[in-house]
Amino acid sequence: MKIEFEPMGVSHRKEVMDIYNYYVVNSFAAYPDSTLPYEFYDKLLMMTRTYPAFVLKSTEHVVGFCFLHPHNPYPSFNECAEVTYFIAQEYTGQGFGKTALQKLEAEAKEKGIRILLASIASENQQSLAFHQRNGFTDCGRFKEVIKKKGKRFDIVWMQKWI
Repeated sequence: MKIEFEPMGVSHRKEVMDIYNYYVVNSFAAYPDSTLPYEFYDKLLMMTRTYPAFVLKSTEHVVGFCFLHPHNPYPSFNECAEVTYFIAQEYTGQGFGKTALQKLEAEAKEKGIRILLASIASENQQSLAFHQRNGFTDCGRFKEVIKKKGKRFDIVWMQKWI
């Protein structure tokens, strides 16, 4: 399947939130305890307004989304950004996550970003392995700072120099 990147915009609200809310309900990959309303999408657009943000689109529909956002609002952190990507469950394991990461890395370099950070639930072994395979290294762990589905777990921070 051919995937194209399209800048994330208002018209993608439903598809992006549906993908995100799938992970809210069915995994530890998204941190909220319960689904978020479609209006939450406005916060994502605001958070990424000067950063690269895309949907991954097949000829028919949105199959995922990815974006960079500031790790910290102070200008002294401008060379560092956090990555976020979610691929619709039925399209995982087909290389779309890696393609999204490569797109974000290229966009980050153009923006003068040198370091990418990823915040990952310790329960999300698939994401931890993905990031390790793609050049990220552990750089920190916040122990038991989150409780979801009655389970306490860590947030693992990983980083990559690009």
